[in-house]
Amino acid sequence: MRRSLAGSSDLKEPCVLPPEKSLRIALVCLHTSPGADPGAGDAGGMNVVVRHQAEALAALGHDVSILTRRSADHQPASMQLAPGVTLEFLDAGPAVALAKGEHEQWIAEFSAQLAARPAWDIIHSHHWFSGMAALPVARRWGIPHVQSFHSIAADDSTPLSAGERAESAGRMPGEAWLARESDALVAISAAEATTITGRLGGAVQRTSVVLPGVDNAMFSPAVPAFLGDRAVPADGRGCVLVAARLQPLKGLDLAIAAVAAVPAGIRPDLVIAGAASADYDGYVDELRALAERVGVTDQLRLLGPQSRVDLAALFRGARLVLVPSHSETYGLVALEAAASGVPVIAAASGGLREAVIDGMTGLVLESREPLVWADTIASVLTDPQRARDLAAAAREHALRLDWARSAASLLAVYQGLLVRTTGGVPTEVP
Repeated sequence: MRRSLAGSSDLKEPCVLPPEKSLRIALVCLHTSPGADPGAGDAGGMNVVVRHQAEALAALGHDVSILTRRSADHQPASMQLAPGVTLEFLDAGPAVALAKGEHEQWIAEFSAQLAARPAWDIIHSHHWFSGMAALPVARRWGIPHVQSFHSIAADDSTPLSAGERAESAGRMPGEAWLARESDALVAISAAEATTITGRLGGAVQRTSVVLPGVDNAMFSPAVPAFLGDRAVPADGRGCVLVAARLQPLKGLDLAIAAVAAVPAGIRPDLVIAGAASADYDGYVDELRALAERVGVTDQLRLLGPQSRVDLAALFRGARLVLVPSHSETYGLVALEAAASGVPVIAAASGGLREAVIDGMTGLVLESREPLVWADTIASVLTDPQRARDLAAAAREHALRLDWARSAASLLAVYQGLLVRTTGGVPTEVP
């Protein structure tokens, strides 16, 4: 769905201009590859969004290139992710995995490599590293530049104790520059759009919301569907699931403390799917130490990053999905859980208020007190009918959001921008 900030939040069919020809679209993801499994390193929801939108755009007849930095020697120059979607690895810095903040020093080299590629009709950058590299190239070629942030830095003086901070010196001024200078700004939620216009000074008229989608075939309920006690073994406990990169931003300490506070007789196992990035080496040890302090070592399972198929299976087997993040631009995991027919308990942060409809598809908590979360977890685990109602509404909500709709909305942004900046969809390489 595409919405202006002044528009209605109701789902509507996007107004898509009929293309005069297939577009050549570049999606730039400097610091993380959309070909990587989410939950590994810095791969997260952004990677999922980029890959699925790319595949859906290609299915609409467009030629899509995804450009990322080579982070391993074995990566080829390019590979086909799907029909019409090419993933290209550009040489910028050492061919090794880097801590996220270290990528700033390789922006200029990545930009030079990008400029050496054949020109596209439009460039869409994801995250500020990518925009800093791609916007000058777009200006040189005379083509439109679209910017998506996916996360926006908060000043250290703000009260968001574990929110998204500037990993490197240029991030905050870089994000503000991109918000001012890009031809269009695409947010993943109304909450992120408000941050773009309020914190970064992006113009409202250049800012659109394009909601993500979900693969409703892969992420689908267990059979029989919507049984609130479907995953309860003989001991009546089952498991709750968190799927996230292992970093403080994701609030994993709250999940552990909350599960520990659930009464022992109904306390579920806590399964955490994801891995720590290079920035947070040792964080897994901190989580294990916390679990030992609160007495749930035997009920904590750290699985590491999962393939999409394996993650979908985990969702189907969970009684609840927890999303305790301090900050989320949307919270794609919550939508994937909804598609799987699993109730979600989420923190009232950022776009999670939009991903989860409080009291209908899940529960949104303002408090970060572990006892409040524990009481909420227990209230769902002990009320199968409530769990069934939440699960059924969640699945119905997810069915309204797929990647074809998301891509059509994004294409409407591209086409509208091309009409404004070039007088029509281009017919020749700039």
